[in-house]
Amino acid sequence: MPTNPDPREQGPKPPFPDQEQSHPGTVKRLDPPADHGEDSYVGTGKLSGQAAIITGADSGIGRATAIAFAKEGADIVLSYLPEEEGDALDVSVVIHQTGQKAIRHPGDIGSLEYAKSLVAVAMEEFGRIDIVVNNAGFQMTHDNIEEIPAEEFEHTFRTNVFGTFFLTQAALPEMKAGASIISTTSIQAFEPGEQLVAYAATKAAIANMTKSLAKLAGKQGVRVNAVAPGPVWTPLIPSTMPAEKVKSFGENTLFKRPAQPIELAKVFVFLASADASYVSGEIYGATGGRTPL
Repeated sequence: MPTNPDPREQGPKPPFPDQEQSHPGTVKRLDPPADHGEDSYVGTGKLSGQAAIITGADSGIGRATAIAFAKEGADIVLSYLPEEEGDALDVSVVIHQTGQKAIRHPGDIGSLEYAKSLVAVAMEEFGRIDIVVNNAGFQMTHDNIEEIPAEEFEHTFRTNVFGTFFLTQAALPEMKAGASIISTTSIQAFEPGEQLVAYAATKAAIANMTKSLAKLAGKQGVRVNAVAPGPVWTPLIPSTMPAEKVKSFGENTLFKRPAQPIELAKVFVFLASADASYVSGEIYGATGGRTPL
């Protein structure tokens, strides 16, 4: 009789090798490579005929979610920064290989006009928006509060919080009953680290906004939820964290490893699908046992 795999052995464990990446980083230089589901994920048609907008879709959780959604039958508008075009192109190739459509539309999610353009593209290309994934995020670590530049603090909120609000505000009027909005918050919203003052605060705001948006969107039959990851192996880690933190990343979980992006994508698939028909206003933790929710 088949058994579920050992969760301790589903991805590489620290210590990780030294590596240098500048923000926003690239999956091509991530060592060891991350699993985004290109080969490991098998779809079952849970999102057949649907259309999704996914921000931060070039790498990490967004990339894995885009691939998983496509394998479940959805067409995707991929949102990412212009400098991430190489990684986004790779994602679109994988999506096209599944038989689904991938529309690449780069820009800054902190811009209201760009958020509106994502919705316009989705409606023009697909004629519908069934799923919005607010996943794009910016973080930077600092040992002391005086080291945080005002411009960086504002940029963190503009990307993480304003971007989530702008895209939700633009997309919701086009979404029909049964549609779903999913945002990425973090364990940092509930257990904030002293080196991530700005980032942790934005993730707390996203968690709070998820609750209020669920009440608003519920009036039209649209569900709103969020996923709160713990440590996940993405390019954001070596491109924004000190080398010693990168080396031991994920060691503080029950499984002594960070999550692979595809492990988080499976939660997004559940929340986007009819399987979660009675789930709204919820924060789903996937923290390797560290969940303080």
